[in-house]
Amino acid sequence: MRVMQVMAGAPKGGAETFFTRLAPALARTSITQEVVIRRDADRSAELRSHGIEPMQFRFGGPLDCVTGHRLNRAIARFAPDILLSWMNRATQFCPVGDHVFAARLGGYYKLENYQRCDHLVGNTKDICDYLVEEGWPRSRTWYLPNFVDETSAAAVPRESLNTPEGVPLLLALGRLHTNKAYDVLLEALVQLPEAYLWLAGEGPLRQTLEAQASRLGITDRVRFLGWRTDVPALFAACDLFVCPSRHEPLGNVVIESWAQRKPLVAAQSQGPAALVEDGETGLLVPIDDAPRLSAAIARILADADLAEKLVSQGRVAYEADFTEAAVVSSYMAFFESITA
Repeated sequence: MRVMQVMAGAPKGGAETFFTRLAPALARTSITQEVVIRRDADRSAELRSHGIEPMQFRFGGPLDCVTGHRLNRAIARFAPDILLSWMNRATQFCPVGDHVFAARLGGYYKLENYQRCDHLVGNTKDICDYLVEEGWPRSRTWYLPNFVDETSAAAVPRESLNTPEGVPLLLALGRLHTNKAYDVLLEALVQLPEAYLWLAGEGPLRQTLEAQASRLGITDRVRFLGWRTDVPALFAACDLFVCPSRHEPLGNVVIESWAQRKPLVAAQSQGPAALVEDGETGLLVPIDDAPRLSAAIARILADADLAEKLVSQGRVAYEADFTEAAVVSSYMAFFESITA
């Protein structure tokens, strides 16, 4: 079976990170794969480290005629059985043809951008339900979840980030954007006077969040780490993971906390609410509720038995549905089904 994947996403992001995990995982199966990406030195280097040489095109705006021509030639030369595009931009550049045309969505995108596709993939059940509610046939809608990196690593030394040994250490990961609600997490930290926070990510709200931390008097307990590639090492160093998002379609970070065996507190946005069994695999709190968020964090920090239970049950949930083997098996079954 011949599969061409086309990713034209941003330099950083959850879907882009998963793409660089899935492509190497599929390369280890029996399929023949070709990968096309938007020009990106870091992404191409990551793929090459797994033995994948990607084709790189510009994927510019409406006046970019070159990318479409080059992509058409690449498709004609490779002759894929399946063309799998990722999100809006790549899908708009991909042509219909003798191949089966499928697109993977990681959010609640406008269905009008996908009318030429034969099949649509959602990485959450809620996204799949949304597609059907918008009029896409259920028979051509597929739920294929993400998997995460469960590699263990030595902990980042706390002293390297000016964090005392022995204090409760919280970790949060993600783009510094209003959807992630890190402003609520900073408010919650005020009520946790012994705790420190490592916030790993970049985005448009960094200066705003730094100013908020200063205004709240917690600057000495918050570390803005920027975009990090050593996520397992950050998890190894922390005591608890927090996902305060207002809007989180999937919640890769929830799955990562399970894989890395850390207790979890999350706001009840779409992805975490669908994934987490409250009190079993994590603690859920209302969106935009700093007092409830701080209380849930304090509860875990004060109750070792609860923390151990959340870690144990989270790991069970991870191993049931979100390992690389489980997800790759689902993709292979999907490929077989749509080409049958």
